[in-house]
Amino acid sequence: MQIIRRKAFARAGLVGNPSDGYHGKTISLIVREYFAEIVLYEWDEIELIPSQEDHSRFDSVHELQRDVALHGYYGGIRLVKATVKRFVDYCDLVGIKLHDRKFSLRYQSNVPRQVGMAGSSAIITATLRAMIDFYGVEISRQLLPSLALSVETMELGIAAGLQDRVIQAYEGLVYMDFAQERMTEPAPGFRCGVYEALDVKLLKNVYIAFRADVAEPTERFHNNLRARYDQGEPAVLAAMKTFAQLAADAREALLAGDLAQLSKLMDRNFDTRRSICQLPQEQVKLVDDARSAGASAKFAGSGGAIVGIYRDEAMFERLQQALPDCRVFKPTVA
Repeated sequence: MQIIRRKAFARAGLVGNPSDGYHGKTISLIVREYFAEIVLYEWDEIELIPSQEDHSRFDSVHELQRDVALHGYYGGIRLVKATVKRFVDYCDLVGIKLHDRKFSLRYQSNVPRQVGMAGSSAIITATLRAMIDFYGVEISRQLLPSLALSVETMELGIAAGLQDRVIQAYEGLVYMDFAQERMTEPAPGFRCGVYEALDVKLLKNVYIAFRADVAEPTERFHNNLRARYDQGEPAVLAAMKTFAQLAADAREALLAGDLAQLSKLMDRNFDTRRSICQLPQEQVKLVDDARSAGASAKFAGSGGAIVGIYRDEAMFERLQQALPDCRVFKPTVA
């Protein structure tokens, strides 16, 4: 029996976030400690098996209440189902004929939910990888993020950008340029930016910290920002240009091995974001507490995770003390 196992990892936005959806530039890194995994094997019917996070059985109504408050109404099975459907749509669009064998597919994920580490897109990307292998289809690494994005934007109506899907497709450390004039369309309706893999050895002394109990759905943030951007709000337009420049400057700092400059740019990234957005105070406190230990800090995405640079082991220990309710760790990027 053919058994296919495919993973996609969590990610953190280093600099530039959230400019990926606004013709900007960004740098992201993979976080291998957390991942979604798909197991697919040939079966006598098409079967999508729910995971633990799709459960609908609770000990009390208060447990249900807490679960919905933290995780919302949807688990990952809708992502899997939408991904399979979108994959078939793509193959029909480009004239790829799929074989008639059937499969059973199950997923699991240990990515903390709604803390801004791209758990949803990890499920989608891992599912696409499994489908590609099962059907023997060739989809380029450049195109894969655009196909993954279309699952959320076109199938599920979720506001999202390419950044998360690009880093999950390329892995490691990636600089992305989404400037309008640099976008290409390798397949009808699937636009791609320019993606540059950077040497992960350039990134040193990076930490991530998160608290699952201050999580927030990413669409809550992005929907508001998108509306303000589309309305041409001057402060938002200016901030997006700043984010893009910060990412370009951060690329130069990385290539020069200037971690002190990178730290300053990451702090400016968050300060710019704070200047245009009403951010949840519990999440802002994570940044402020990390900075009180001497480290740089910014949101890793839109949720309860932060990322930054620490100077030495003594500072890392101070970080752990300053963030007692968080998991503080050094991510594996390579």
